Amino acid sequence: MTSLIYVGMDVHTTSYTLCCYSMESDSIFAMVKIEPDYHNILRYLERVRKNYSEKCKFLCGYEAGALGYTLYHQLTNKGIECVIMAPSTMQKTNKKEVKTDKRDAIKIAKGLAYNSYKAVYILDDEDNAVREYIRMRDDHNSTLKRTKQRISAFCNRHGRNYTEGSKWTQKHLRWLEKQDFGSPTLQETLKEYLILYYQAQSKLELFKQRIEEFANQERYQEKVSKLRCFVGIDTHTALALIVETGDFIRFKKAQHYAAYLGLAPGENSSGSTIKRTEITKAGNSHMRRLLIESAHSYQRGTQGKKSKRLTNRQFGNNSSVIAYADKACERLRRKYWRIVLRTQKKNTAVTAVARELACFVWGMMTDNISQV
Repeated sequence: MTSLIYVGMDVHTTSYTLCCYSMESDSIFAMVKIEPDYHNILRYLERVRKNYSEKCKFLCGYEAGALGYTLYHQLTNKGIECVIMAPSTMQKTNKKEVKTDKRDAIKIAKGLAYNSYKAVYILDDEDNAVREYIRMRDDHNSTLKRTKQRISAFCNRHGRNYTEGSKWTQKHLRWLEKQDFGSPTLQETLKEYLILYYQAQSKLELFKQRIEEFANQERYQEKVSKLRCFVGIDTHTALALIVETGDFIRFKKAQHYAAYLGLAPGENSSGSTIKRTEITKAGNSHMRRLLIESAHSYQRGTQGKKSKRLTNRQFGNNSSVIAYADKACERLRRKYWRIVLRTQKKNTAVTAVARELACFVWGMMTDNISQV
Protein backbone atom coordinates (compact mmCIF):
# COMPACT_ATOMS: atom_id res chain seq x y z
CA MET A 1 0.00 0.00 0.00
CA THR A 2 1.28 3.48 -0.93
CA SER A 3 1.14 6.23 1.67
CA LEU A 4 0.46 9.82 0.68
CA ILE A 5 2.82 12.36 2.21
CA TYR A 6 1.80 16.01 2.19
CA VAL A 7 4.73 18.40 1.77
CA GLY A 8 4.15 21.96 2.95
CA MET A 9 6.52 24.49 1.43
CA ASP A 10 6.85 28.03 2.73
CA VAL A 11 8.75 29.57 -0.15
CA HIS A 12 10.62 32.87 -0.39
CA THR A 13 13.18 34.23 -2.82
CA THR A 14 15.87 33.69 -0.17
CA SER A 15 14.92 30.28 1.26
CA TYR A 16 12.44 27.38 1.24
CA THR A 17 11.15 25.85 4.47
CA LEU A 18 9.75 22.33 4.00
CA CYS A 19 8.00 19.78 6.19
CA CYS A 20 6.06 16.55 5.70
CA TYR A 21 2.71 15.56 7.19
CA SER A 22 1.16 12.09 7.38
CA MET A 23 -2.55 11.74 8.10
CA GLU A 24 -2.06 8.10 9.11
CA SER A 25 0.17 8.99 12.05
CA ASP A 26 -1.00 12.61 12.38
CA SER A 27 2.62 13.69 12.62
CA ILE A 28 4.89 16.38 11.24
CA PHE A 29 8.39 15.28 10.34
CA ALA A 30 11.44 16.10 8.20
CA MET A 31 11.38 19.84 8.86
CA VAL A 32 14.20 21.57 6.94
CA LYS A 33 15.24 24.95 5.61
CA ILE A 34 17.03 24.87 2.25
CA GLU A 35 18.44 27.16 -0.41
CA PRO A 36 15.85 28.39 -2.96
CA ASP A 37 16.48 25.85 -5.72
CA TYR A 38 14.03 23.19 -6.86
CA HIS A 39 16.87 20.66 -7.14
CA ASN A 40 17.19 20.86 -3.35
CA ILE A 41 13.47 19.99 -3.06
CA LEU A 42 13.98 16.94 -5.29
CA ARG A 43 16.90 15.80 -3.13
CA TYR A 44 14.83 16.39 0.01
CA LEU A 45 11.95 14.26 -1.32
CA GLU A 46 14.34 11.49 -2.28
CA ARG A 47 15.81 11.41 1.25
CA VAL A 48 12.32 11.27 2.78
CA ARG A 49 11.37 8.42 0.44
CA LYS A 50 14.46 6.41 1.44
CA ASN A 51 13.94 6.96 5.18
CA TYR A 52 10.17 6.38 5.21
CA SER A 53 9.19 2.90 6.33
CA GLU A 54 6.59 2.39 3.60
CA LYS A 55 6.25 3.07 -0.08
CA CYS A 56 5.04 6.65 -0.50
CA LYS A 57 4.14 9.38 -2.94
CA PHE A 58 4.14 13.14 -2.41
CA LEU A 59 1.73 16.04 -2.82
CA CYS A 60 3.56 19.34 -2.56
CA GLY A 61 1.97 22.73 -2.08
CA TYR A 62 2.86 26.37 -1.58
CA GLU A 63 0.97 29.64 -1.36
CA ALA A 64 0.74 31.87 -4.41
CA GLY A 65 3.18 34.73 -4.22
CA ALA A 66 6.30 36.20 -5.75
CA LEU A 67 7.45 32.92 -7.34
CA GLY A 68 4.43 32.72 -9.64
CA TYR A 69 4.17 29.45 -11.56
CA THR A 70 7.92 28.85 -11.81
CA LEU A 71 8.35 26.35 -8.96
CA TYR A 72 5.10 24.58 -9.91
CA HIS A 73 6.33 23.96 -13.46
CA GLN A 74 9.79 22.90 -12.27
CA LEU A 75 8.34 20.24 -9.96
CA THR A 76 5.57 18.97 -12.26
CA ASN A 77 8.06 18.64 -15.11
CA LYS A 78 9.99 16.25 -12.84
CA GLY A 79 6.86 14.20 -12.12
CA ILE A 80 6.16 15.67 -8.66
CA GLU A 81 2.50 16.49 -7.99
CA CYS A 82 2.21 20.10 -6.86
CA VAL A 83 -0.50 22.68 -6.25
CA ILE A 84 -0.41 26.44 -5.78
CA MET A 85 -2.78 27.43 -2.99
CA ALA A 86 -4.80 30.65 -3.06
CA PRO A 87 -3.86 32.63 0.10
CA SER A 88 -7.37 34.08 0.37
CA THR A 89 -8.77 30.57 0.92
CA MET A 90 -6.22 29.52 3.54
CA GLN A 91 -6.80 29.68 7.29
CA LYS A 92 -5.84 33.14 8.53
CA THR A 93 -3.17 33.53 11.21
CA ASN A 94 -4.28 35.52 14.23
CA LYS A 95 -2.19 38.69 14.57
CA LYS A 96 -1.40 37.78 18.17
CA GLU A 97 -0.11 34.32 17.26
CA VAL A 98 3.53 33.50 16.65
CA LYS A 99 4.21 33.41 12.91
CA THR A 100 7.35 31.73 11.56
CA ASP A 101 8.36 29.97 8.35
CA LYS A 102 8.16 26.61 10.13
CA ARG A 103 4.62 27.26 11.37
CA ASP A 104 3.59 28.41 7.90
CA ALA A 105 5.00 25.23 6.33
CA ILE A 106 3.03 23.13 8.85
CA LYS A 107 -0.15 25.10 8.11
CA ILE A 108 0.32 24.51 4.37
CA ALA A 109 0.98 20.78 4.83
CA LYS A 110 -2.14 20.32 6.96
CA GLY A 111 -4.15 22.47 4.55
CA LEU A 112 -3.13 20.08 1.77
CA ALA A 113 -4.10 17.04 3.86
CA TYR A 114 -7.53 18.33 4.89
CA ASN A 115 -8.24 20.05 1.56
CA SER A 116 -8.93 23.36 3.31
CA TYR A 117 -7.85 25.49 0.36
CA LYS A 118 -8.59 26.24 -3.26
CA ALA A 119 -5.93 25.72 -5.88
CA VAL A 120 -4.82 28.56 -8.15
CA TYR A 121 -5.78 28.00 -11.79
CA ILE A 122 -2.65 27.51 -13.88
CA LEU A 123 -2.69 29.58 -17.06
CA ASP A 124 -1.08 28.24 -20.21
CA ASP A 125 2.17 29.86 -21.33
CA GLU A 126 0.62 32.14 -23.98
CA ASP A 127 -2.14 33.49 -21.71
CA ASN A 128 0.40 34.04 -18.95
CA ALA A 129 2.74 35.93 -21.30
CA VAL A 130 -0.05 38.25 -22.49
CA ARG A 131 -1.19 38.76 -18.90
CA GLU A 132 2.32 39.83 -17.86
CA TYR A 133 2.44 42.27 -20.79
CA ILE A 134 -0.89 43.85 -19.85
CA ARG A 135 0.19 44.17 -16.21
CA MET A 136 3.44 45.80 -17.35
CA ARG A 137 1.36 48.30 -19.38
CA ASP A 138 -0.79 49.03 -16.31
CA ASP A 139 2.36 49.63 -14.24
CA HIS A 140 3.44 52.26 -16.79
CA ASN A 141 -0.03 53.79 -16.60
CA SER A 142 0.38 54.08 -12.81
CA THR A 143 3.71 55.81 -13.40
CA LEU A 144 2.00 58.28 -15.74
CA LYS A 145 -0.65 59.03 -13.09
CA ARG A 146 2.03 59.70 -10.49
CA THR A 147 3.88 61.99 -12.91
CA LYS A 148 0.67 63.98 -13.49
CA GLN A 149 0.17 64.32 -9.76
CA ARG A 150 3.75 65.51 -9.30
CA ILE A 151 3.44 68.12 -12.04
CA SER A 152 0.16 69.41 -10.56
CA ALA A 153 1.68 69.52 -7.07
CA PHE A 154 4.76 71.35 -8.37
CA CYS A 155 2.59 73.97 -10.06
CA ASN A 156 0.38 74.39 -6.99
CA ARG A 157 3.41 74.91 -4.75
CA HIS A 158 4.46 77.82 -6.95
CA GLY A 159 1.04 79.44 -7.37
CA ARG A 160 0.26 78.12 -10.84
CA ASN A 161 -3.32 76.87 -10.78
CA TYR A 162 -4.97 75.92 -14.06
CA THR A 163 -8.62 77.07 -14.15
CA GLU A 164 -9.44 77.10 -17.86
CA GLY A 165 -11.04 73.67 -18.16
CA SER A 166 -10.06 70.01 -17.86
CA LYS A 167 -6.47 69.14 -17.17
CA TRP A 168 -4.15 67.13 -19.42
CA THR A 169 -5.80 68.32 -22.61
CA GLN A 170 -3.73 69.90 -25.39
CA LYS A 171 -4.78 73.31 -24.09
CA HIS A 172 -3.56 72.47 -20.58
CA LEU A 173 -0.25 71.14 -21.90
CA ARG A 174 0.33 74.34 -23.92
CA TRP A 175 -0.42 76.32 -20.75
CA LEU A 176 2.19 74.30 -18.82
CA GLU A 177 4.85 74.85 -21.49
CA LYS A 178 4.28 78.64 -21.38
CA GLN A 179 4.72 78.96 -17.61
CA ASP A 180 7.58 81.22 -16.53
CA PHE A 181 8.75 80.70 -12.95
CA GLY A 182 11.46 83.38 -13.09
CA SER A 183 14.09 80.86 -12.05
CA PRO A 184 16.17 78.75 -14.49
CA THR A 185 16.25 75.89 -11.98
CA LEU A 186 12.48 75.83 -11.54
CA GLN A 187 12.04 76.11 -15.31
CA GLU A 188 14.35 73.13 -15.79
CA THR A 189 12.43 71.14 -13.15
CA LEU A 190 9.12 71.61 -14.97
CA LYS A 191 10.78 70.75 -18.28
CA GLU A 192 12.11 67.46 -16.88
CA TYR A 193 8.69 66.62 -15.45
CA LEU A 194 7.09 67.25 -18.85
CA ILE A 195 9.70 65.06 -20.56
CA LEU A 196 8.73 62.21 -18.21
CA TYR A 197 5.06 62.84 -19.01
CA TYR A 198 5.54 62.79 -22.80
CA GLN A 199 7.76 59.70 -22.63
CA ALA A 200 5.19 57.79 -20.56
CA GLN A 201 2.37 58.91 -22.85
CA SER A 202 4.30 57.78 -25.93
CA LYS A 203 5.05 54.38 -24.40
CA LEU A 204 1.39 53.84 -23.52
CA GLU A 205 0.42 54.46 -27.14
CA LEU A 206 2.89 51.79 -28.26
CA PHE A 207 1.60 49.37 -25.63
CA LYS A 208 -1.97 50.05 -26.77
CA GLN A 209 -1.08 49.12 -30.35
CA ARG A 210 0.63 45.93 -29.18
CA ILE A 211 -2.39 44.93 -27.09
CA GLU A 212 -4.59 45.48 -30.16
CA GLU A 213 -2.32 43.04 -32.03
CA PHE A 214 -2.71 40.43 -29.27
CA ALA A 215 -6.49 40.91 -29.29
CA ASN A 216 -6.62 40.29 -33.06
CA GLN A 217 -4.97 36.88 -32.71
CA GLU A 218 -7.27 34.00 -33.61
CA ARG A 219 -7.43 32.60 -30.07
CA TYR A 220 -8.65 35.92 -28.61
CA GLN A 221 -10.40 37.77 -31.43
CA GLU A 222 -13.94 36.38 -31.05
CA LYS A 223 -13.96 36.60 -27.24
CA VAL A 224 -12.62 40.15 -27.24
CA SER A 225 -15.18 41.18 -29.84
CA LYS A 226 -18.01 39.85 -27.66
CA LEU A 227 -16.82 41.57 -24.49
CA ARG A 228 -16.38 44.89 -26.30
CA CYS A 229 -20.16 44.91 -26.79
CA PHE A 230 -20.52 45.90 -23.12
CA VAL A 231 -20.52 49.54 -22.07
CA GLY A 232 -17.23 50.35 -20.34
CA ILE A 233 -15.28 47.40 -21.76
CA ASP A 234 -12.87 48.02 -24.62
CA THR A 235 -9.95 46.00 -25.98
CA HIS A 236 -7.58 46.39 -23.02
CA THR A 237 -10.13 45.41 -20.37
CA ALA A 238 -11.62 42.63 -22.51
CA LEU A 239 -8.26 40.98 -23.20
CA ALA A 240 -7.18 41.37 -19.57
CA LEU A 241 -10.34 39.62 -18.33
CA ILE A 242 -9.79 36.76 -20.78
CA VAL A 243 -6.13 36.06 -20.02
CA GLU A 244 -6.47 36.62 -16.25
CA THR A 245 -9.43 34.22 -15.99
CA GLY A 246 -8.23 31.58 -18.41
CA ASP A 247 -11.15 29.15 -18.43
CA PHE A 248 -14.53 30.71 -17.57
CA ILE A 249 -16.23 27.30 -17.59
CA ARG A 250 -14.48 26.33 -14.34
CA PHE A 251 -17.00 28.58 -12.56
CA LYS A 252 -20.35 26.79 -12.32
CA LYS A 253 -22.35 29.96 -11.75
CA ALA A 254 -21.99 33.66 -12.42
CA GLN A 255 -22.02 34.32 -8.67
CA HIS A 256 -18.97 32.08 -8.26
CA TYR A 257 -17.08 34.20 -10.78
CA ALA A 258 -18.02 37.41 -8.95
CA ALA A 259 -16.84 35.83 -5.67
CA TYR A 260 -13.55 34.83 -7.34
CA LEU A 261 -12.99 38.50 -8.10
CA GLY A 262 -13.72 39.49 -4.49
CA LEU A 263 -16.88 41.35 -5.51
CA ALA A 264 -19.23 39.25 -3.39
CA PRO A 265 -20.39 40.70 -0.04
CA GLY A 266 -18.89 39.25 3.13
CA GLU A 267 -20.92 37.95 6.04
CA ASN A 268 -20.57 38.23 9.81
CA SER A 269 -23.46 36.19 11.22
CA SER A 270 -24.09 34.56 14.56
CA GLY A 271 -27.12 32.55 15.59
CA SER A 272 -30.25 34.10 14.11
CA THR A 273 -28.44 37.37 13.37
CA ILE A 274 -27.38 37.74 9.74
CA LYS A 275 -25.11 40.66 8.92
CA ARG A 276 -23.77 41.39 5.45
CA THR A 277 -20.50 43.27 5.21
CA GLU A 278 -18.61 45.05 2.44
CA ILE A 279 -17.18 43.05 -0.48
CA THR A 280 -14.55 40.50 0.49
CA LYS A 281 -11.79 41.78 -1.85
CA ALA A 282 -10.48 38.21 -1.59
CA GLY A 283 -9.60 37.49 -5.19
CA ASN A 284 -7.95 38.83 -8.31
CA SER A 285 -7.41 42.50 -7.47
CA HIS A 286 -6.32 43.41 -11.01
CA MET A 287 -9.56 42.23 -12.60
CA ARG A 288 -11.61 43.71 -9.77
CA ARG A 289 -10.04 47.12 -10.39
CA LEU A 290 -10.73 46.89 -14.13
CA LEU A 291 -14.38 46.05 -13.57
CA ILE A 292 -14.77 48.85 -11.02
CA GLU A 293 -13.36 51.26 -13.61
CA SER A 294 -15.77 49.87 -16.23
CA ALA A 295 -18.70 50.21 -13.83
CA HIS A 296 -18.16 53.97 -13.64
CA SER A 297 -19.31 54.18 -17.28
CA TYR A 298 -22.87 53.25 -16.27
CA GLN A 299 -23.42 56.55 -14.48
CA ARG A 300 -23.08 58.31 -17.83
CA GLY A 301 -25.20 58.17 -20.97
CA THR A 302 -28.93 58.04 -21.64
CA GLN A 303 -31.08 54.98 -20.97
CA GLY A 304 -31.90 53.19 -24.22
CA LYS A 305 -29.49 55.28 -26.30
CA LYS A 306 -26.15 54.02 -27.66
CA SER A 307 -23.09 56.07 -28.39
CA LYS A 308 -21.53 55.86 -31.86
CA ARG A 309 -18.41 54.36 -30.32
CA LEU A 310 -20.37 51.51 -28.71
CA THR A 311 -22.33 50.91 -31.94
CA ASN A 312 -19.05 50.59 -33.85
CA ARG A 313 -17.68 48.14 -31.26
CA GLN A 314 -20.80 45.99 -31.52
CA PHE A 315 -20.79 45.91 -35.31
CA GLY A 316 -20.23 42.44 -36.77
CA ASN A 317 -21.31 40.49 -33.68
CA ASN A 318 -24.22 38.08 -33.53
CA SER A 319 -27.58 39.77 -32.84
CA SER A 320 -28.11 37.66 -29.70
CA VAL A 321 -24.73 38.82 -28.33
CA ILE A 322 -25.61 42.48 -28.97
CA ALA A 323 -29.06 42.04 -27.41
CA TYR A 324 -27.47 40.46 -24.33
CA ALA A 325 -24.99 43.35 -23.96
CA ASP A 326 -27.80 45.90 -24.42
CA LYS A 327 -29.84 44.10 -21.76
CA ALA A 328 -26.85 44.35 -19.41
CA CYS A 329 -26.44 48.07 -20.13
CA GLU A 330 -30.10 48.86 -19.44
CA ARG A 331 -30.20 46.76 -16.28
CA LEU A 332 -26.94 48.11 -14.86
CA ARG A 333 -27.81 51.75 -15.50
CA ARG A 334 -31.12 51.26 -13.72
CA LYS A 335 -29.34 49.51 -10.86
CA TYR A 336 -26.80 52.30 -10.47
CA TRP A 337 -29.37 55.10 -10.26
CA ARG A 338 -31.72 53.08 -8.07
CA ILE A 339 -28.98 52.57 -5.47
CA VAL A 340 -27.75 56.17 -5.70
CA LEU A 341 -31.24 57.64 -5.26
CA ARG A 342 -31.97 55.31 -2.33
CA THR A 343 -28.66 55.50 -0.45
CA GLN A 344 -26.83 58.54 -1.89
CA LYS A 345 -23.69 56.33 -1.97
CA LYS A 346 -22.09 56.39 -5.41
CA ASN A 347 -19.21 54.07 -4.50
CA THR A 348 -21.66 51.45 -3.23
CA ALA A 349 -23.61 51.73 -6.49
CA VAL A 350 -20.46 51.39 -8.62
CA THR A 351 -19.35 48.30 -6.68
CA ALA A 352 -22.80 46.70 -7.04
CA VAL A 353 -22.74 47.39 -10.79
CA ALA A 354 -19.22 45.91 -11.06
CA ARG A 355 -20.38 42.72 -9.36
CA GLU A 356 -23.33 42.32 -11.72
CA LEU A 357 -21.18 43.24 -14.72
CA ALA A 358 -18.85 40.37 -13.75
CA CYS A 359 -21.90 38.07 -13.86
CA PHE A 360 -22.80 39.31 -17.34
CA VAL A 361 -19.20 38.79 -18.48
CA TRP A 362 -19.34 35.19 -17.22
CA GLY A 363 -22.60 34.65 -19.10
CA MET A 364 -21.12 36.02 -22.32
CA MET A 365 -17.96 33.92 -22.10
CA THR A 366 -19.81 30.68 -21.29
CA ASP A 367 -22.64 31.22 -23.81
CA ASN A 368 -25.16 31.34 -20.93
CA ILE A 369 -26.62 34.57 -22.23
CA SER A 370 -30.04 33.87 -20.79
CA GLN A 371 -29.01 32.62 -17.34
CA VAL A 372 -27.72 35.73 -15.58
